[in-house]
Amino acid sequence: MTNKPLHNFHIPVMGLAYTIDSPIRVAQYGISSVISIIDDEIIERMKDFYAKKFNLDYLGISTKTEDYRAKRITDYLDMMDDIVNEKFEAFKQEITKNKETLKNFIGILPNTSDLKNGLQNILAQKDNWGTAIKSFIEDNLQPGSIDVNIMTKVDKDNFRKNEQLPVMYNDAHASLRGFANSKLSSSMVLSAGMNPRLYSYIEEFDDFFPDSNGVLKKKIILKVSDFRSAMIQGNFLAKKGLWISEYRIESGLNCGGHAFATEGMLLGPIMEEFKQKKNDLIQSAHVLMINALEQKGRPAVAEPLEMKITVQGGVGTAEEHDFLLENYHVDSVGWGSPFLLVPEATSVDTETRKLLLQSKQEDFYLSNISPLGVPFNSVRGTSNEILKQQKAAHQKFGSSCPKKLLALSKEFSPKGTCTASKKYQDIKLKELKEDNTITPEQYEKRKAAITEKACLCIGLVNAAYMEQDLPIKGEKQGVVICPGPNLAFFDKEVSLSEMVNHIYGNTNILADHERPNMFINELKMYIDYLKKEIADSFIPITPSQAKKWNAFKKNLLEGIEYYHNLFTASSFFKVGLKTIRMQLDHYQLELSAVEIPQADK
Repeated sequence: MTNKPLHNFHIPVMGLAYTIDSPIRVAQYGISSVISIIDDEIIERMKDFYAKKFNLDYLGISTKTEDYRAKRITDYLDMMDDIVNEKFEAFKQEITKNKETLKNFIGILPNTSDLKNGLQNILAQKDNWGTAIKSFIEDNLQPGSIDVNIMTKVDKDNFRKNEQLPVMYNDAHASLRGFANSKLSSSMVLSAGMNPRLYSYIEEFDDFFPDSNGVLKKKIILKVSDFRSAMIQGNFLAKKGLWISEYRIESGLNCGGHAFATEGMLLGPIMEEFKQKKNDLIQSAHVLMINALEQKGRPAVAEPLEMKITVQGGVGTAEEHDFLLENYHVDSVGWGSPFLLVPEATSVDTETRKLLLQSKQEDFYLSNISPLGVPFNSVRGTSNEILKQQKAAHQKFGSSCPKKLLALSKEFSPKGTCTASKKYQDIKLKELKEDNTITPEQYEKRKAAITEKACLCIGLVNAAYMEQDLPIKGEKQGVVICPGPNLAFFDKEVSLSEMVNHIYGNTNILADHERPNMFINELKMYIDYLKKEIADSFIPITPSQAKKWNAFKKNLLEGIEYYHNLFTASSFFKVGLKTIRMQLDHYQLELSAVEIPQADK
């Protein structure tokens, strides 16, 4: 059986619940997707929903059960594995009997795929068609991977009756344990930066170490935004005998969810560095890993294990997709936000999907609504935003905070408080009222900064409940959705096969209006980001701040130079080349005109 994935794209994690059941929807076609496993409540409710739907005997796990969070996650992942395998077997049966279904399946495979050619050859045979196809698909077909995502910083301490529980019961630790104890053979994506304590905890589980044949039952994927970070984190884990099977590079700003801007490093130059130095990553980690495995008395690995490089963030056309695969030699390209418009693939309620279809470029923006204090991609007009405005009109602010996943501020309580909670905002607003040193204008600005935080724990899961018509308990929060700005160029609901055919260049679902190349779009976002940073800065400017902005500007200018050379030499993007060059010149002038404030002495 080959382990080669059927597709060269994947569906990344989206929010807490937009991909919560995507594997159940798409894995039988060989499409890999990633689910968030930090919120055990929605996981338990989706497990209950699907256990009933598929008549499986998975029992409910109460919050009174010891280690309930991890056990709920393990159960849901095991159940998902059962369902995916059942659907996969049924799908294989279907394509051996039904030529029309087989033709449709062949239609959504990559045009360059050996599998596609093999299936087409069998389809053209007159004799023994059924027997040949059966044998071929048994040898070559496999379901898409059920991968999981853990935001490493969402690792709140937990308490029982005012007593702090051991670190292993922290949110991210429990999520990791839930995945480690599942029967899945798939990957865990670690995102949002390094958490050494969590990384060390991975050592507790055998599945993350190679067996005597050098096979990893569970793999680690690191989501990173630059090469240096990849090298540091990869070596840190290699010293523990742990291998990074994939580095998933994401655009700092042209992505959905939280936006972790680089210091002006653009996606093209970042990908170039990974392409040039991939071997350094492999060799460096391999040497460290061998030593660690020997010290632990674990089976040694003679040759370096497989290491993939993948990329995501703002991809919108088949040409961009093919360019990333060919020019940077990546193994897969992530297509996230466009799949929010595919009801077969993602969990989105009708009203929110309609909002996404109608939203234009100016409606997508980088907000400050996340309690994590990290810029967060948003779209104007969500039901959460409308409800917040209605409450504000009655001078009511903040959420009741039932889940506390982001209750990470220790300012007012050792247990942690969420900055989007009513409790936190009431204290902050009271402090603000008592401050006699600020002007009315400063007061309003600070009040807005306090009250704009939104409850993501509830807002990011409601759409999944609404789509399946499951009851929503507690205070009305509406829906928060976090699409990447690239979604502005997609304006219709499409089927799964239409989206996949768009990715592979067999059809085009984009609207007619001009869409900039993904690299140009990201460049514009970075220039806007720098201008806003400078405009919003507080006086006096520190030397370190001025130095950071100068480095940011320098990196952007070098990025523009890189793109000039790249587009000139490449055989891709010839049709829009003149426009691309004009846009690069335009942004170079705009950036050169940006004045970096001098540091105050």
